[in-house]
Amino acid sequence: HVQLVESGGGLVQPGESLRLSCVASRFTASTGCMGWFRQAPGKEREGVAAIYREGDNAVYADSVKGRFTISQDHAKNTLNLQMHSLKSEDTAKYYCAAGPWPCTVATSSYKYWGQGTQVTVS
Repeated sequence: HVQLVESGGGLVQPGESLRLSCVASRFTASTGCMGWFRQAPGKEREGVAAIYREGDNAVYADSVKGRFTISQDHAKNTLNLQMHSLKSEDTAKYYCAAGPWPCTVATSSYKYWGQGTQVTVS
């Protein structure tokens, strides 16, 4: 079993930045991808960004391209999401997830999920 723990959420004003982190307890053969997802009240969970654990190639949702950057620290088993130019519509609970290749921002592709961290832009 893979445990994921997110941190870094908070309340910020529009235009500000925030950095989320996710620590994984371990990786397995079925966790070649790591991703960030978010869910706003009354809306479905949506993909934000995903990255291959090997090679660091990443994919982004159109809504965050140019503003968010996904990265990882292999030595610390940590996944990061740097968010710039935050907007009110970025307000959501953000989840870290792990799953197999290929890396996409589709929620159905991921097997392991964290509990989430709240980001509020207001």
